[in-house]
Amino acid sequence: MNTFGEIIEQIKIAPVIIIHRHTNPDPDALGAQFGLATSIKSTYPEKTVLLAGESVGDLDWMTTMNQVTDEQYAQALVIVVDTANTPRISDQRYSLGTTVIKIDHHPNVDPYGDLNYVDTSASSCSEIIVDLINHAGNDLTLTKPIAAALYTGIVGDTGRFMYSNATVHTFNVVAQLLSFGFQPDKINQRMGQITLNQAKLQGYVLEHLIVAENGAAKAIIPADVLEKLGLQQADAHVAVTTPGRLKEVTCWVLAVAKPDGTYRIHLRSQGPVINDIASEHDGGGHPLASGANAQNEAEVEQIFAQLQAKLT
Repeated sequence: MNTFGEIIEQIKIAPVIIIHRHTNPDPDALGAQFGLATSIKSTYPEKTVLLAGESVGDLDWMTTMNQVTDEQYAQALVIVVDTANTPRISDQRYSLGTTVIKIDHHPNVDPYGDLNYVDTSASSCSEIIVDLINHAGNDLTLTKPIAAALYTGIVGDTGRFMYSNATVHTFNVVAQLLSFGFQPDKINQRMGQITLNQAKLQGYVLEHLIVAENGAAKAIIPADVLEKLGLQQADAHVAVTTPGRLKEVTCWVLAVAKPDGTYRIHLRSQGPVINDIASEHDGGGHPLASGANAQNEAEVEQIFAQLQAKLT
C-alpha cells in the first residue's frame, strides 16, 4: 500500500486531476469526491480539477458532476474514491488517465491503480480524506464547505453514528470538522428528508417483507411499484435500512428491480458477515453492508437462502 505522502506528491505535479467514485453514489462517495476536489482546487487554483460520474440523483444538494472530455484524461491524474472494485467505478474512462490512485475503506479485494491507499478501519472514505488533508499540511486546504461535505459523508456511512464503524478517531475527526462552523443540524435534517412516495415505498417494504424464523429477511421491490409511485431505482435507497428497525430481523436482502429486469441487491446485517455473499453475486462491500446484483428472481431467492444459512 502507498502512503499519503506519495499521493500528495502526485497531486502537486498533476496539471489535471479527475476524481471518480462509485455508481449509485451515496453521501460518503460524494462527500469524499467533492471534499477532495475542492481541497485541491482551493490549494492549487491553477489546476483543472473535475468530478466524474453519472447523475447523483436526489443527492444533488451535495454536489453535481462536471462534463469531462476524453482529451482531458490525456494528461490527468485520476483519483477514485470509495470504490472497492473497477466494475463499480462510475465512468469507466478512469483508465484513460496517466496515473490512477485508489483511495478507499472497503476490503481491498481489487487493488487497482498505480497507487493504492486503503484503510478498512476508517468509518468512511470521507474520514480518510480528512486524514489525507491533515497529513498534507499546507499542501491541501480544509475550509467550511469542504468540512461540511466530509461531515455529511461520515454521517452517511456511520448511519448517524449508530454503526460500530464509528471509532474514537471518527469522533475526533468530526469534532475537527465541526470547528469550521457549518450547521450539522441542517445537514442531518436534509439527509433525513424523504418524499411522501418514498415513505409509501418504505411501507410497501414492511408490508411485503418475508422474515424467516431465524431472523433473515427478504423484500423485493418490483419495477411496477416504483413506476406507480413515480420513483426511480435510485430513490429506493430510503428503504434499504427499513427492515433493520424490526426486532425480529438480524440480516436482510432488499432487491430493487432495474429497467432491464435484473435486480440491484442491498445486503445488510446486524450480526453475521455478509460481504462474502455479495462477492458471489457480482458485488462486494463492507462485512455488514454490501451491494450485489441478481439476474432474476431465482438468484434473489438464492441470496436469501444463503442469508438464512448464515443464521443456522
